[in-house]
Amino acid sequence: MFARSASAWNRGDLDAFMTDYLSGDRTTYVTSKGIIHGPAAIRERYAPRFAAGGMHDSLSFDGIEVDPLAPDVINVIAYYVLMRGDSLVARGPTSLVMIRQDGRLRIVHDHSS
Repeated sequence: MFARSASAWNRGDLDAFMTDYLSGDRTTYVTSKGIIHGPAAIRERYAPRFAAGGMHDSLSFDGIEVDPLAPDVINVIAYYVLMRGDSLVARGPTSLVMIRQDGRLRIVHDHSS
């Protein structure tokens, strides 16, 4: 999932990037400014980075740790890394609660700092 997500981000495919989020308003994204509910609102937050002329850095993940919570539910912590060429733009922790739906893991809660 992380490789697929980074690949979609890096090729500028916001629609493919968003498929890793569970549909519905129970999906949340925690930001420093508050909590966003639902994939449509999350997509809106990311959209400027994917728009023509937007600042679009290369995404990767490291330090991925997976903790199963229940059948078909996992908690994942990792670091996201944003690069612009050879320069580090941002690196921070991310915590994701994911559930398996239709044979694939999807994000239901995302907290990235």
